[in-house]
Amino acid sequence: MLAVSWQQTFSILAQSYGAAETLGPFWQRAADLTGIAVGQDLRLSNPLRKAVTAYEHATGIEGGYGFFAPNVPSSYKLVFELRYPDGHVEFDLPHVSSAATGLRLTSLLDRIGRSQYEPLREVMLKMLAYTMWQAHPEATSLRAVFGYVDVPTIADRTAGEESYHFLYAYEFSFPAAPAPAQPP
Repeated sequence: MLAVSWQQTFSILAQSYGAAETLGPFWQRAADLTGIAVGQDLRLSNPLRKAVTAYEHATGIEGGYGFFAPNVPSSYKLVFELRYPDGHVEFDLPHVSSAATGLRLTSLLDRIGRSQYEPLREVMLKMLAYTMWQAHPEATSLRAVFGYVDVPTIADRTAGEESYHFLYAYEFSFPAAPAPAQPP
């Protein structure tokens, strides 16, 4: 459990801003080494990695509680680019129905952002894109654009500015919705 806490601490320090930023490569190396200690470099099918993962899930360590405190995720952002048959393009963000759902979405975006396994990342984004397509069934294709927002300086925050950094984009198309059945 201590190794998981250290690994998470080093990972966060590696992503630090300001004065700690110059030590980023050092913290990243420390995170990589402690990741080895907790089996993160092993194949997913490795029994030791499975045992460590089972322990982490059973104790809740993997859920952002490596510091024994709630998860404070990075500022990831997901934007959908919707394309229509007439050629126009719209942009939309994921919608939530409550503050609790918003927290869950933020946590999901954090997991997507931290995922190093590309097929898993694509599937998670496709599931979110499908939900968006259901709200816009006339769209012919969707592009999910995923990135992160830098922590703004006080001046940026005051000016209402944010700095967005692109990470991934996936193009999705879904089958046309079937026409409603006509009563006989």
